[in-house]
Amino acid sequence: MASITKDTTIGEALMINADIAPVLMEIGMHCLGCPSAQGETLEEAAMVHGIEIEELMGKINAVVGA
Repeated sequence: MASITKDTTIGEALMINADIAPVLMEIGMHCLGCPSAQGETLEEAAMVHGIEIEELMGKINAVVGA
Protein backbone atom coordinates (compact mmCIF):
# COMPACT_ATOMS: atom_id res chain seq x y z
CA MET A 1 0.00 0.00 0.00
CA ALA A 2 1.22 3.50 -0.79
CA SER A 3 2.25 5.71 2.07
CA ILE A 4 0.99 9.19 2.80
CA THR A 5 3.69 11.85 3.14
CA LYS A 6 3.70 15.64 3.40
CA ASP A 7 4.23 15.73 -0.38
CA THR A 8 1.17 13.60 -1.12
CA THR A 9 -1.67 15.57 -2.67
CA ILE A 10 -4.99 15.64 -0.88
CA GLY A 11 -6.58 13.74 -3.76
CA GLU A 12 -3.93 11.02 -3.61
CA ALA A 13 -4.14 10.81 0.18
CA LEU A 14 -7.90 10.33 0.08
CA MET A 15 -7.53 7.60 -2.56
CA ILE A 16 -4.96 5.85 -0.36
CA ASN A 17 -7.10 6.07 2.75
CA ALA A 18 -10.45 7.86 2.79
CA ASP A 19 -10.54 7.56 6.60
CA ILE A 20 -8.33 10.66 6.82
CA ALA A 21 -11.17 12.89 5.55
CA PRO A 22 -12.39 13.75 9.09
CA VAL A 23 -8.83 14.73 10.06
CA LEU A 24 -8.63 17.11 7.13
CA MET A 25 -12.06 18.53 7.83
CA GLU A 26 -11.09 19.06 11.47
CA ILE A 27 -8.35 21.50 10.40
CA GLY A 28 -10.80 23.44 8.23
CA MET A 29 -10.58 21.67 4.90
CA HIS A 30 -14.28 21.44 4.15
CA CYS A 31 -13.96 21.30 0.37
CA LEU A 32 -12.02 18.07 -0.07
CA GLY A 33 -13.49 17.48 -3.51
CA CYS A 34 -12.68 20.93 -4.91
CA PRO A 35 -10.28 20.84 -7.86
CA SER A 36 -7.77 23.12 -6.14
CA ALA A 37 -7.79 21.01 -2.98
CA GLN A 38 -7.27 17.80 -4.94
CA GLY A 39 -3.94 19.03 -6.33
CA GLU A 40 -2.70 20.65 -3.12
CA THR A 41 -0.11 18.77 -1.07
CA LEU A 42 -0.74 18.05 2.57
CA GLU A 43 2.14 20.38 3.43
CA GLU A 44 0.57 23.21 1.40
CA ALA A 45 -2.81 22.57 3.02
CA ALA A 46 -1.30 22.63 6.49
CA MET A 47 0.37 25.96 5.76
CA VAL A 48 -2.83 27.51 4.36
CA HIS A 49 -4.84 26.32 7.36
CA GLY A 50 -2.31 27.40 9.98
CA ILE A 51 -1.24 23.99 11.28
CA GLU A 52 2.28 22.63 11.49
CA ILE A 53 2.82 19.81 9.00
CA GLU A 54 4.26 17.58 11.72
CA GLU A 55 1.04 17.96 13.73
CA LEU A 56 -1.11 17.15 10.69
CA MET A 57 1.01 14.13 9.75
CA GLY A 58 0.78 12.91 13.36
CA LYS A 59 -3.01 13.04 13.17
CA ILE A 60 -3.06 11.32 9.79
CA ASN A 61 -0.64 8.60 10.95
CA ALA A 62 -2.81 7.97 14.01
CA VAL A 63 -5.72 7.20 11.66
CA VAL A 64 -3.81 5.13 9.10
CA GLY A 65 -1.73 3.30 11.68
CA ALA A 66 1.64 4.33 10.32
